[in-house]
Amino acid sequence: ECVWTDWIDVSYPDASDRNGGDYETFENILQNNPSWVCAQAENISCRAEKFPNTPIADLGQKVECNVNVGLICNNKDQQIGGIIPMPVCLNYEISICCTPNTPECLPTPSTTSTSASTPSSTTSSVSSTTISTTSPTPTEEAETPSSTTPTTTTTTTISPSTSSSSSSTSQT
Repeated sequence: ECVWTDWIDVSYPDASDRNGGDYETFENILQNNPSWVCAQAENISCRAEKFPNTPIADLGQKVECNVNVGLICNNKDQQIGGIIPMPVCLNYEISICCTPNTPECLPTPSTTSTSASTPSSTTSSVSSTTISTTSPTPTEEAETPSSTTPTTTTTTTISPSTSSSSSSTSQT
């Protein structure tokens, strides 16, 4: 289960730089805090610092907010209008839901490398499995006659009691 981080704000948009913006990316977070670990980002929440309760879709800004990069807002993509009267990015902050960096939560790296070599061997074992599946079928049919044997034994048990009756009749 992933754990939400506190609100992260490592980048501030410079209104005078048309080529700038607000970049709350995983790369920038790591540069700012090298000890930060997010093994796998499962979910992300982005908000404007000045408007924390307004959904970013309602702010009138073009912003990218996803688990692959974090948040990217380019000043050049913004238009006059929306919630602020200037074509610049608002200052955004993000919270990321990260998979804890613990061994039991991280089987992914080893699984990825294993499954890369597996497909070729899986294909050959599928064809050998198909061949060996045919041989158990006659073995099961061979067991069916041996289950008839107890029925024969029961018939044999009835025969001695019939012989006993015949022998007592002979003595009389």
